[in-house]
Amino acid sequence: MTIDREGAVLRIGVNRPEKRNAWNIEIIQAVAQAYTDLANDPTLRVGLVFGHGPDFTAGLDLMNVAPALAQGDATSILPADLCDPWDFVGEPCPKPIVVAVQGRCFTLGIELALASQAVIASANTTFAQLEVARGIVPLGGATFRLGARLGARGTRWLLGAETFDAEQALAAGLVSEVVPAGEQLERALGVAQAIAANAPLAVQSALAGQRAAERPARDAAAARLRADGALLFNSKDAMEGIAAMVERRDPVYQGS
Repeated sequence: MTIDREGAVLRIGVNRPEKRNAWNIEIIQAVAQAYTDLANDPTLRVGLVFGHGPDFTAGLDLMNVAPALAQGDATSILPADLCDPWDFVGEPCPKPIVVAVQGRCFTLGIELALASQAVIASANTTFAQLEVARGIVPLGGATFRLGARLGARGTRWLLGAETFDAEQALAAGLVSEVVPAGEQLERALGVAQAIAANAPLAVQSALAGQRAAERPARDAAAARLRADGALLFNSKDAMEGIAAMVERRDPVYQGS
């Protein structure tokens, strides 16, 4: 991880390019801690999340995180006293987040984008919500935000696990802007600085109002995940999905 500040903007960089920036427990907690520090520092107004290297993220590091998920122990992954970057199972950072994405932006990367306030995508970005193809379910809010925000296309991407590109993401409303490859971080910083120039209490109040409007749906989806999550991660299909991913073969699901 890299954490630095540019004026009132906190820059949060995921730095695991050798694993395509797949998020393990260490990264999840480091990002959540950075969000919490942003929330608690009155001199900071906006967060900027990006990935070092060619990819924003290949998604969750399932080999690292799956054992805790199978036990249903969410707090061992995301402690309750830290801000929830996905605004799903815990309280979010009360300040806006801007995200810059490039290369692969899979699974939790899409969910982070959906939970953020502006997303700048490189033209070479490829998106995919892959969980159902692996026998599991999205954990960070895609189960309700993809359909609610993006309509039929979002539901198709949630259930079809197919890839889509930056222009499709822009047309659907997943990203705010598409820029030439390599320019996403600079543009995202510009957007973050523009937000930071506004009155911070007014910005935070406007954001809180927007979140309050979707809170009932968020809480209902989170409750459903708590009911189903451990069962899904302990299912034979989940085991088959992870095995097929490791063995680089097509999975064969039985519905059990």
